[in-house]
Amino acid sequence: MTPSTHPPAPPIEQHVAPVETRPIPGLSDVQRAAGAIASNVERVLVGKPEVVRTAMVTLLAEGHLLVEDVPGVGKTSLAKALGKSIDCTVSRIQFTPDLLPSDITGVSIYNRQNTEFEFRPGPVFANIVVGDEINRASPKTQSALLECMAEHQVTVDGNTYPLGRPFMVVATQNPVEMEGTYALPEAQRDRFTCRVSIGYPDPQAELAMVDEHSGPDPLSELGPVSTSGDILGLIKAVRGVHLATEIRRYAVELVAASRRLPELRLGASPRATLHLVKAARAQAALLGRDFVVPDDLQAVAIPVLAHRLVLTAEAHAARRTAAELVRALLQRVPVPHGGGNGQAPPAQPNHWPAQAMQG
Repeated sequence: MTPSTHPPAPPIEQHVAPVETRPIPGLSDVQRAAGAIASNVERVLVGKPEVVRTAMVTLLAEGHLLVEDVPGVGKTSLAKALGKSIDCTVSRIQFTPDLLPSDITGVSIYNRQNTEFEFRPGPVFANIVVGDEINRASPKTQSALLECMAEHQVTVDGNTYPLGRPFMVVATQNPVEMEGTYALPEAQRDRFTCRVSIGYPDPQAELAMVDEHSGPDPLSELGPVSTSGDILGLIKAVRGVHLATEIRRYAVELVAASRRLPELRLGASPRATLHLVKAARAQAALLGRDFVVPDDLQAVAIPVLAHRLVLTAEAHAARRTAAELVRALLQRVPVPHGGGNGQAPPAQPNHWPAQAMQG
């Protein structure tokens, strides 16, 4: 039986609470719910509030998060803690060199009893998908996530299956120069809204981590503090954050300027512009504002743009980094005046400093 003669795809159960009749949460609700999730995650990832904030911005921007760092700093713990903080379906994929694309998306299996093919969904059919060490699988297997991340659907044997919402991929990877890894292709990196590096904790945070983990594993005791329906409501609230024409133009100019840098072989894509403004909206909402200001774009610029840039060989030889080039862009591109809604930004909450994501 050829794929074109397969019977219609059966519906796949999704864990998404109906929210159409719910009122859209206010900004105070966004701050309260996001703060509860962040505090829950920080019980596991001690001393890294800026990393948790990036994860929250990515979640509220309907994006995907790439966590890149050396082994042992808590990459997988961050991903799993975020998944356990939300009462939704969570799956984990351990990427290995022998992993196949069908191991991620699912496969059609022939049923001898009814002489028909039946689709068995893969682990990607979840609200939060934790991809552990994504760059240990071959680029062929990595490409199984391209359609999922960009279009929120899976196509197998000519049939298309929609994914549930919210849908977020939280992938971890070791630095690409480490043995036994494959560099993520540009198309794959471009689908991640933000990239974050956790880094080593300071001595005080590491001591607190030792004390926290001296008893039962905090991750095993972590419970949900929000639901998938709540997250969809928060995402709708973030979409309503005002984006003035001057701010839109500023975002476009920042991304376009990256394409003219002589240190780059490849600048940021138009998708990067869309991700930048979505992340800026989430950043503004987390700070209690219903409008975006240039500071919001600057705060998320490095996590959103740096991982998409491809440096020239000369820039690598000069030990330039993508983050440095983004900082240079922020210094070079004129900042618009009179953006937002003309009001002064409110005082920043103590939990997250406004400049936390610029490091």
